[in-house]
Amino acid sequence: MGLYKRKDSSMWWMSFTYNRKQYHRSTGTSSYKLAEKIYAKVITQITEGKWFDLDESKQHTFDDLMEKFLKEHAPRKKASTHTRYISAIRHLKKALGGMLLADITPKVISNYMQQRLDQGVAPATVNREFRTLSIAFNLAWRQWEWVRENPCAKVQALPENNTRTRYLSSEEEERLLSASQGYLNGQLPDIITLALHTGMRQSEILSLMWRHIDLFRKTITVEKTKNNEPRTIPMNNTVYFLLLRKARSKVVTMTEYVFHTESGKSILRRNLMREFYKALAKAGIQGFTFHDLRHTFATRLVQCGVDLYSVAKLLGHKDISSTQRYAHHSTESLRQFITLLDTRKNTSENTSEGLKQS
Repeated sequence: MGLYKRKDSSMWWMSFTYNRKQYHRSTGTSSYKLAEKIYAKVITQITEGKWFDLDESKQHTFDDLMEKFLKEHAPRKKASTHTRYISAIRHLKKALGGMLLADITPKVISNYMQQRLDQGVAPATVNREFRTLSIAFNLAWRQWEWVRENPCAKVQALPENNTRTRYLSSEEEERLLSASQGYLNGQLPDIITLALHTGMRQSEILSLMWRHIDLFRKTITVEKTKNNEPRTIPMNNTVYFLLLRKARSKVVTMTEYVFHTESGKSILRRNLMREFYKALAKAGIQGFTFHDLRHTFATRLVQCGVDLYSVAKLLGHKDISSTQRYAHHSTESLRQFITLLDTRKNTSENTSEGLKQS
């Protein structure tokens, strides 16, 4: 019992027992003399039976929550997740910054999500911000005892259009590859080409190392996948000669990453995105994302008559239902088989006509 300081705070904290329960409360001040007075007042209230359990949600703000979240929770996550947290919190803070946790109600959260939609932000992006807030509130509820419930639990995530399959036409591909020349130290065209011919995700390409490449067997092993299950992708000639060319230059750069910075480190996601969107703008291509290169890979395979099961294996989908979005693209590839009936009909008619003439 008494006053103490925590490593994560400049404030003085007090510890006391009430009704056989141990309490730890911030005094809200970094002044020891003031903290002594606050502590003495609490002890007096307890003695006189006038002290009641404080509502922690009225003692902490959104900013307190996010500071603790980024310090204690975020560092345990991978770098890309940490980056997404920071981006989400930056937007959340514009609306919720300075608010007491007690005042962040389901209604406030719903209004925030609607405001973001009104600003033209995609539902998937709003949901990522919402999930970040929910994770933080869960920690505040279950571990830190700052709130008595998670207000996000009463709010529904937004429906997302997961069936979107924007893909490049051959003409757009030529324009994009041409426009991307020179970006990322000349590596952007190769990154785009690799994505179009392997269906690899952005994170998979940026973390790709030479130990994952087998030029003899013509395979790429993707170790860090979204579902944590490694997969092996066979190379076509386009990818093989691309990597063969880069392998020869590896002797000069001496780096473990296939795509890298001048210092040999992996390329940061934000740097890739910045250069990629510059190339899209230069090529005059709208409504397209880096992930759509993966959609393009899958769509082209289906249009060539490849079955959905094989496409799912190449994409690393555990459930073929995720691959069903490409099913309608197989219609054109089946047209060639339907036209065989025309050929059969014409052959039959010609045969009948020949018999009559005989």
